[in-house]
Amino acid sequence: MKLSHEKIIQISHRVMDAIEALDEVEIFEEPNTIRQEIVKILTDLMHGEEMIDEAAKARIGSQKRTIPEGSGEWEILYRKYYNDELRKLGIAFNTPNHY
Repeated sequence: MKLSHEKIIQISHRVMDAIEALDEVEIFEEPNTIRQEIVKILTDLMHGEEMIDEAAKARIGSQKRTIPEGSGEWEILYRKYYNDELRKLGIAFNTPNHY
């Protein structure tokens, strides 16, 4: 899922508001500096997600036969290859696979 820059900014403000609301957290940096770092982190995550998405689609495209995008088989392969790419990065989710 691609987030617009405006949506990322909005999320960064909400995260910062949540951090400021915590009594257990003492902030030593300017809130805007922290928000900018949150934006950078979210932007990097979105870029990484796009790379994983492209890799999964490329693996489907490299099959010997054409698998139509949106078909049941395509969706199954996409989830499998997407999760494979996440595992390569050391990210694993314990979600049930309903293939």
